Amino acid sequence: MNFELTKEQKGIQKAAREFAGKEFTDKAVGFDREERFDLSIWKKACDLGFVGVFIDEQYGGAGYGFFEHCLIAEEFWAADPGIGAAVLSASFGSELLILFGTEEQKKLVLPQIVSGEAMIGTAITEPDAGSDVTAAITAAVEEGSEWVINGSKMFITNGTLAKYMLVFCLTDPENPSRHGRHSFIMVPSNTMGFKATKLHGKMGIRASDTAEISLKDIRVPLQNLVGKKGEGFHELMAFFNRTRLHICAQAVGLARAALEEAVRHTKSRRQFGQTLASFQAIQFKIAEMATWIRAARNLYYEAAWRTDEGKLDHALVAMAKWFSAQIAVRCADEALQMHGGYGYIDEYKVQRLYRDAKILEIYEGTKEMEKVIIARSLLG
Repeated sequence: MNFELTKEQKGIQKAAREFAGKEFTDKAVGFDREERFDLSIWKKACDLGFVGVFIDEQYGGAGYGFFEHCLIAEEFWAADPGIGAAVLSASFGSELLILFGTEEQKKLVLPQIVSGEAMIGTAITEPDAGSDVTAAITAAVEEGSEWVINGSKMFITNGTLAKYMLVFCLTDPENPSRHGRHSFIMVPSNTMGFKATKLHGKMGIRASDTAEISLKDIRVPLQNLVGKKGEGFHELMAFFNRTRLHICAQAVGLARAALEEAVRHTKSRRQFGQTLASFQAIQFKIAEMATWIRAARNLYYEAAWRTDEGKLDHALVAMAKWFSAQIAVRCADEALQMHGGYGYIDEYKVQRLYRDAKILEIYEGTKEMEKVIIARSLLG
């Protein structure tokens, strides 16, 4: 076993760290307060090859794996979770096209994702269908040579920005299997009847666009079906087994940032005539955080490596996602506690990390659902 990154991977990591440090740091507070994002940063990231690195070279990508994508995500989130999410989520959905899309769909969309001409989104969650995706009722009905789609989606990343939206639709409501009723259909956002409304007031990752989507009598060609009709649930699970690796890297990046903030503050802040860092209680907290982070990183490194090697382990992915998200929340909490009252003021990065962390235990599979996956893999 080799735990050392290759020279090329170290170069990607270093370039991502430098880019994020230069482009994110000074803008993070303003974007968070104003719930906005400067698309020019995304464009620069695309120009430098950070977006969609796992996309094959024939479609304009770098042809790396999800491991390299995760290395970039960790560095971006260590700099700022909100901007990191806004930049890299531009490719959220391209994984589905890579796995199940037609050659025509790949040639149309993937080069635009890599070049910064377009963002993509994936519309799954509904007001009454979250963890239970099989309860989704947004319906797509075949009429002649078209799909007619009606319904609504909630909490959709890139909802107001994406040029293409992959919509999880009910296409076979009479199927006796709940896992055989849905399909993915690609909907261009300029299609008549498509409406996206930006959501405001999120607790964290406020630079990242999140929207509610309304689909009213949407008409798209039958060939916009992604994958096979009725296989949407299984395709979604395969999709999540890749994208959850990205969440792991996000979590480790955030936890690392929390640790860095805690070390910086406790080495300079003095109480009772000495620095906070000189107290054993603080040292124990720092030691625990560092250990949690190393353990979480090793988990997602192995899960990502196995995925790229064609040995995907869905239970390992679930372990990595649940554990890394948990340690991100813990590390943010401990770091804020070590800041005391200062941690409660918005000019300090640690309070933003605290707010940003919680989403990691919720999106793309709640911590409870990840535990279900792990348990079922063990219990049959």
